[in-house]
Amino acid sequence: MSRARSYLWFFAKRLGTVVFALWSLGSLVFLMIKVIPGDEAQIAAGPDASPDQVALVRQRLGLDASVIVQYFRFWGRLLHGDLGTSITTFQPVLLDLERTLPSTLELVVVAMLINLSVSIPAGLIAAARRGGRTDGLFRVLAVILGGMPAFWLALMLQYLLAARYRLLPISGQNSYGMEPPRWTGVPTLDAIAAGNMASLLDALTYIVLPAAVLAVLYSTQIFRALRTSLLGVLESDFIMAVRAKGATERRVLIGHAFPNSINPVLTLAGTQLGAMIGAAVLVETVFARRGIGTYMFNAVAQKDMYAVLGSVLFIGAIVCLINLVVDVLQIVVDPRIRAAQFGRS
Repeated sequence: MSRARSYLWFFAKRLGTVVFALWSLGSLVFLMIKVIPGDEAQIAAGPDASPDQVALVRQRLGLDASVIVQYFRFWGRLLHGDLGTSITTFQPVLLDLERTLPSTLELVVVAMLINLSVSIPAGLIAAARRGGRTDGLFRVLAVILGGMPAFWLALMLQYLLAARYRLLPISGQNSYGMEPPRWTGVPTLDAIAAGNMASLLDALTYIVLPAAVLAVLYSTQIFRALRTSLLGVLESDFIMAVRAKGATERRVLIGHAFPNSINPVLTLAGTQLGAMIGAAVLVETVFARRGIGTYMFNAVAQKDMYAVLGSVLFIGAIVCLINLVVDVLQIVVDPRIRAAQFGRS
C-alpha cells in the first residue's frame, strides 16, 4: 500500500470511529431521557396547563409519535444541522449552545494555562532532584490532589477563599454592573474589547477559582507524565555525551532533556483539553457560570430532551475533534509513531 493510501486509510478509520462514537453517544442519551420519569410535554406547557394544552404542546413537539419515530426524526433533523428546540428556553438548541460555548471555552483555556504553568515546572524540579525530599513531596502532593473529588475541592475552595476569607468571589462571572457589552461572549475578551480594565480584573477574579479546580484535576497527570519522560531521557546515552562535553545540569535538563520529553506531554495536554470541556459541566454548575455545563445541568433537571441531546452531542463532537487532531499531530511530529502506524519512518 502506498504512503498516500495509508494516510487516507488512517484518516478514514479515525473519522469512522468518530461517527460511530457520536451515534452511540446520541442513542444512549436519547434512551436515557426516555426512561427518566416525567412528561416533557407537561414540563413545556407548565404545571398549570390544562390537558388540552398539554396535548397541543405534545403534538407541536412531536412527542405524540412513538419512540422509534422520535428517534429517527431526531437524527434526520441532526443531519440537516438542526438540534431541535429547547422546551425551556423555546430557542433552537444550537443557538443556545452558541451563546454558552464562549464562556466554557474561556474557563477551559484558563484552566489549561494554570495546568501547564504549574505541572511543567514541578515536573522539571522533581526530575532534577529525583529521589530527594522535593521530589518525594511533589509526588505525594500529586497523589493527594489527583485523588480529590472535584466537587469537594470546589466547595472547600469556595468556603476558604470566598466565604471565610473573602479573597475571591464565591460564584458567578461578573459583579453587578461590571459586565461588559457582549461581543464574543467571553467576559475577559469583551472587557478588553471595550477597553474596560476594571471589568477585566473583575472577570479574572471570578474565573480564578473554577479554573483552579479544573486545572487540579489534570495537572497531576501532566506532572507524572513529564517526570517519567524526563527521567527516561536523562538516563539515555546522548545525555551522557552532553554531560561529557561539560554542560551544566541546568542546560542538560532544560536545553536537551526537556525538548526530547515534551511530546508525551503535548499529546496528553491535547487529550485533556477535550476532557476538560466535559468536566466543566460539574465545575460550572458549582460556581454558577453561564456556560454549557450549567445549560446542560438545567436541561437535565427540566428533562429538556433536545437540549440534553444537543449539549451531549456538541461536547462529544468537540472532544472527538480534539482527539482526532491529537492523533494526526502524533503521526506528523513523531517518526516513531508514524513508523509503527505505517511500517515506515
